[in-house]
Amino acid sequence: MAVVEVQGLLKCYGGRAVVDGVSFEVADGEIFGVVGPNGAGKTTTVECIEGLRRPDAGQIRVLGLDPQRHARQMRRQLGVQLQASRLPDRLKVWEAIDLYATFYDDPADAAELLELLGLTEHRNVRFAKLSGGQQQRLSIALALVGRPQVAVLDELTTGLDPHARRDTWTLIEQVRDRGVSILLVTHFMEEAERLCDRVAVIDRGRIVALDTPTGIVTVAGGEHRLRLVPSAPVDRQQLAELAEVTDVAQRPHELVVTGNQHVVQAVMAWLAHEQIVAEKLRVDQPNLDDAFVALTGRSLADADTPGVDR
Repeated sequence: MAVVEVQGLLKCYGGRAVVDGVSFEVADGEIFGVVGPNGAGKTTTVECIEGLRRPDAGQIRVLGLDPQRHARQMRRQLGVQLQASRLPDRLKVWEAIDLYATFYDDPADAAELLELLGLTEHRNVRFAKLSGGQQQRLSIALALVGRPQVAVLDELTTGLDPHARRDTWTLIEQVRDRGVSILLVTHFMEEAERLCDRVAVIDRGRIVALDTPTGIVTVAGGEHRLRLVPSAPVDRQQLAELAEVTDVAQRPHELVVTGNQHVVQAVMAWLAHEQIVAEKLRVDQPNLDDAFVALTGRSLADADTPGVDR
């Protein structure tokens, strides 16, 4: 069952379409990613879903409700973590949760929420004294305080260090395991690959791919590389004649073999036949960043535009 349905979404500013015919569905129980560069239209898309912006055309349903006509009912079942939000510096963690709890008829248990988010020992800490990761955990807690069926998390880990980012990823998986469907907006392709069951890749206001991360990478193609130190001399000419191999290069400290998606199996089988062991083996596979380049002809960094994502 779809918990979020978007059909033909159009939103224009100054006569320019920043979201142009976007359609997708979020299934019950999945983490669905909306990914792409800054300025691609991701945030405008989810703000229409949240009811914060009125679409110029198209249809949106969240748990069967129209965000514009059924805003009050929908917001009781939709948790939202905004891309840019800040609480008063002097507000304590427990005070923020208690305040947000008053917005709902049947809020989550505050102590349980603090424990889930790893904030119990910080319950008396003021917002300004929290680290970036702790502030993000609090923002998730506030999105969950109303016991939502669906949570929208917009650029949740922007500005976090790698350790805090990975801690947050684990937390998101725990939230999904509690039965909350998640719509995750991010421009970190690694984040989408780690967390998302399916992703919609948006560029210049349009969806250019919609599938599982693996499915998108497979369709977009891209080179696979094996880096290894062979235990014996290798006949590079013979290796290069394998159908799956496109290039063989001898580097100062390793052999690099490039090929299609079946190159790993082909090369390992050839090495085994030649009784050569692949030492210090490393396999570099295409990822969503590579797929974005294949789909758009631009790198994600080149596609980014300054400022807040719209």
